[in-house]
Amino acid sequence: MTPSIVILAGGGPAPGINTVIGTIAKTFLAKGYRVIGLHEGYKGLFSEKPNHIDIDFFLADNIYNRGGSYLMMSRFKPTDDDLEHHFNLKFFTDNNIKLLVTIGGDDTASTANRLTKYLLSHNIHIQNIHVPKTIDNDLPLPDNQPTFGYESAKSEGTRVATIVYEDARTSGTWFLVSAMGRSAGHLALGIASSCHYPMLVIPEMFNRTGATIDKIVRLAVSAILKRKIMGITYGGVIVSEGIFYELSEEDLKATGVTFSYDEHGHPELGKVSKAQIFCTVLEKKLGELGLRAKIRPIEIGYDVRCNNPVSYDITYCSQMAYGVWKLFDAGETGCMVYVDRAGDITPLYLKDLQDPATGKIPPRCVDISREQVQNIVKYMLHYIGPEDYEAARKYVADPEEYDFYRILNWERPEK
Repeated sequence: MTPSIVILAGGGPAPGINTVIGTIAKTFLAKGYRVIGLHEGYKGLFSEKPNHIDIDFFLADNIYNRGGSYLMMSRFKPTDDDLEHHFNLKFFTDNNIKLLVTIGGDDTASTANRLTKYLLSHNIHIQNIHVPKTIDNDLPLPDNQPTFGYESAKSEGTRVATIVYEDARTSGTWFLVSAMGRSAGHLALGIASSCHYPMLVIPEMFNRTGATIDKIVRLAVSAILKRKIMGITYGGVIVSEGIFYELSEEDLKATGVTFSYDEHGHPELGKVSKAQIFCTVLEKKLGELGLRAKIRPIEIGYDVRCNNPVSYDITYCSQMAYGVWKLFDAGETGCMVYVDRAGDITPLYLKDLQDPATGKIPPRCVDISREQVQNIVKYMLHYIGPEDYEAARKYVADPEEYDFYRILNWERPEK
């Protein structure tokens, strides 16, 4: 029987998934393998009748540069009982499957790690190779190498945020933009820095003080005050959705929103407008201060997940797909494909990346101390400091309450 491989995609969409699927298929077909695409992520591995399709060259060649995912995705997370009693080994033996390729972010990688342990402990000889995907850019790849999909999502998010900023300038409006990113602020940081937004709020900024809605609002007010002093009546504030992971139960309840949770225990932030929540609170604060500013909410999220991949991601994803063959041919398993900045391919073993206490792959957060980030804070953002207090008193009685460095409890840099 012809040897086969099976490919699945878990979690949420990201530009480049079809590039990985299509390029893996082309590569393995040329080596004489049958390529099976499994719909519904990990759910298919625990179903008596997996929903799958054979991928031939024509299908692979048709999808490799398209957005979305030809293979239906899911956030299904198998339990330990699923692994022990419902793993469909017959599907693998009946189809002579030699390799399982998983495409996904930190949750999909964590499940791949558990699955690798299960296969090894039960002496099941099926290799398992993971391809790191997420627009959140939060998988712990070395040398700050991005996850695939991030650059494409950032590019589309930048396009939207640039149009929004032009609207702000044209209409004299302040826009409060919420960007996806889960618990990390990479996407919000990337978009804000590409568009020169005067204020950015990401969870990693609260490394010396707890995050609260009040502090987030005061950071926005700080930008508005600084621009009023500068004679500028418009602007934008980008807030990472990950800030919600940092808020206390009391603060979350104060928003009036009741969150539901996905299979991995994460709040389903996509069901609510984070921008609208912050916009409402900010408008209330401005009213209390007697500050006039027109505020409008914008969400950047689902609209950047299924756009066509940019050239960077097509090239990057193709290299990772070639890397799947290289690692498979070398007998590797239980690893992620890593392509470094020189284009060299090496395995990253999931067991080495896991949190020993939980077995999960911890997310990579923004390193707020990096010079790149600090330059954005020092030279791009607008906020008031001690030198602005006198001018700011024209608008507020207590300008020190809106001092950027005081709000975050950061040490003020030397001039």
